[in-house]
Amino acid sequence: MPKMIKIFKKAIRLTTFLLLFLVLYLISVVAVSYIPVNDEIVLKMSGNKVPVYILSNGVHTDIVVPVKNEIFDWSQKVKFEDVRAKNRQYEYVAFGWGDKGFYLDTPTWADLKTSTALKAVSGFNTTAMHVTFYEGIKEGKDCVKLWLSVGNYSKLVRFIQNSFQVEKDTYSKIRTNAVYGIHDVFYKAKGRYSLFYTCNTWVNQALKAADQKAALWTIFDFGIFHHYN
Repeated sequence: MPKMIKIFKKAIRLTTFLLLFLVLYLISVVAVSYIPVNDEIVLKMSGNKVPVYILSNGVHTDIVVPVKNEIFDWSQKVKFEDVRAKNRQYEYVAFGWGDKGFYLDTPTWADLKTSTALKAVSGFNTTAMHVTFYEGIKEGKDCVKLWLSVGNYSKLVRFIQNSFQVEKDTYSKIRTNAVYGIHDVFYKAKGRYSLFYTCNTWVNQALKAADQKAALWTIFDFGIFHHYN
């Protein structure tokens, strides 16, 4: 009996510690996401001519850029293989960085496995870049348009490029049927997804790299969009 009591007390302490950690974690996430970076930036400044979008599906945020302009041609780097999409005129391409297991093995929340979630938050899983092509983008509550200078857009391009795994000067494509439509594709990415660095953290870092408004740190999409509302 004394042994059982000791085990029970340890379980209570562990549960209390985990709950305390979770509460402190969530408080920190919310509080820090409201601290602004580059808050003096105006969305459209004289001379800024490159349209860039921040796009959210309510959970996951993408950064959307022109497929091609005088600064960079993404169509030479990222390509989809579905023949049904070959003759479409795509104007924009979206980049979403995230956990490979979530992207490829979890098409819907109903497909989420405990093992996938644990690997993702632990930081031990690999990551992927989800690339989606769009014929057009419409502004809205979950889609904010920014205008970047040539210099700042060049910084953004470098940040996105540096997030891809490269083999022989070519982005490493992931051969999978887990695409979401006829106009998207997955590539291998650098970095680790975790409780402290999510898909939204990556987009927030991309905005910082391009000298745009951002949160000091965030793991949620609202931590980004709050600074643009």
